[in-house]
Amino acid sequence: MAKFRYEAVDDYGRYSRGALEAQSFQSAMDELKGKGLWILKLFDQGNSILYKDLSFGGPKVKTQHFTVFCRQLSTLYKAGINMVEAVRVLGQQAESKPFRKILLHIAGEMQSGTQFSLACSKYPTVFSNIFVNMVRAGEASGNLDEMLDRLAIYFEKELYTKEKVKSAMVYPAIMSIVTVIVVIILMTFVVPRLVGNFAQMGLELPLPTRIVIAISDWMKGNWFFIPPLLAAPPVAWFLIGRSEKGRYALDYFKLKLPVFGVLWQKQALSRFSRTFCSLFAAAVPMMQMLTVVSSVVGNDVIAKLILKAREGVSGGSSIADPLKGSWLFPPMVVQMIAVGERTGALDTMLAKVAEFYEAEVDAMADRLKAMLEPIMILILAVIVGMIVLAVMLPSFKLMENLH
Repeated sequence: MAKFRYEAVDDYGRYSRGALEAQSFQSAMDELKGKGLWILKLFDQGNSILYKDLSFGGPKVKTQHFTVFCRQLSTLYKAGINMVEAVRVLGQQAESKPFRKILLHIAGEMQSGTQFSLACSKYPTVFSNIFVNMVRAGEASGNLDEMLDRLAIYFEKELYTKEKVKSAMVYPAIMSIVTVIVVIILMTFVVPRLVGNFAQMGLELPLPTRIVIAISDWMKGNWFFIPPLLAAPPVAWFLIGRSEKGRYALDYFKLKLPVFGVLWQKQALSRFSRTFCSLFAAAVPMMQMLTVVSSVVGNDVIAKLILKAREGVSGGSSIADPLKGSWLFPPMVVQMIAVGERTGALDTMLAKVAEFYEAEVDAMADRLKAMLEPIMILILAVIVGMIVLAVMLPSFKLMENLH
């Protein structure tokens, strides 16, 4: 008997996790389904590392590689190539060795009669809940080609949006690092040499110069404090984010940041809308759908509100009701969801919302990049200029004394 660990929700949206013993992976799935549970994650903890649900040790695949895989799989399947052969071909040409091994293993399992969705569900760190659920829905309805095409579009748009946000963040991050390096070099090497000559002349140094010299002396005498001070913010961010409350607090802080908070909110809303639309079109049950959406939205504050909406739906209310009045969901989004629920066209409405926010993220990221470049250059120039001015002030005083 093998021991399996699982995460699942029931028909009322109640989340549960635990372990069970079964003869095989299929037997474990059948047992959980017999209890009325919808499986979110199931893995054999006694197998090799490829089967273990480890946050740092499971197989990982780059988003770009996985997105290309989805599009190629959809193309091959639509061209009439059977799924086993399509997965095997893509596995043989995969750039990532772990991904190649996984795809070839999945092709082997499918050759033995295992469903594609079932084989993929054994690798939760590679194949997300939305992928497994949509493939399972496509297999059940006979519309696998349509589901694969939807998945390809979903991951392409998700990758594009993510790269846009990342590109807006890269420039200020690089400029911040450059600013820190320039200041350290100036304060530890340049300033002491230049100002030392004035001190030997017995000049009374101006206040800005004395401040710069004091900072420079501290940095030279306590240089071993500088690396920990620079590493402290990212390390603290990582450690705080490991707990549920800490992660919630950080996500709330991110949403409240000027400019960037709006960008992250729009990205989360586009992800919410696109994921919801894709799962709804795949006829995934509402309770399971909301659970999956909350897990992929990328922000714990918004995820908590979605789970609150799930509780409301289980009690008989609409999805839109718990979202009304929340600053996280603009009135336009709530109204579109409400109209979609009334007309039965929720997927169409959410597709429009997703397109709107994807375009918003695209435009805002471009505006941020154009705006941040001169601002960061100006900040660097001001900091360096103040240090240079403080160093040059004694020269001006010396020239006055000569006259």
